[in-house]
Amino acid sequence: MPKAEIILWSRLKGGQLKGLKFRRQYGVGPFVIDFYCPEHKLAIELDGDSHCTPEAEKYDQDRQSYIESFGIKFLRFTNADIYENLGEVLWKIAEATGV
Repeated sequence: MPKAEIILWSRLKGGQLKGLKFRRQYGVGPFVIDFYCPEHKLAIELDGDSHCTPEAEKYDQDRQSYIESFGIKFLRFTNADIYENLGEVLWKIAEATGV
């Protein structure tokens, strides 16, 4: 796992965030979500620098649209979000679940 994923996973695993249960590397069709909360159908993706090209952005949008077609909500954060403002990221995740 990339460093940002390790940091976020250390705060999500074991129900640490308001008792929410997350899975890591969850498959949806041909795609894998970084983190997934099945109870709230919430996908969380972390994007590093490789996601900043026009081709990568198009791929990510198509992938996200496919995953959302299953009724899954999607949150996307950058690695910098994790390093610089983890508290706000965790708040946004909790807010998206309504917990």
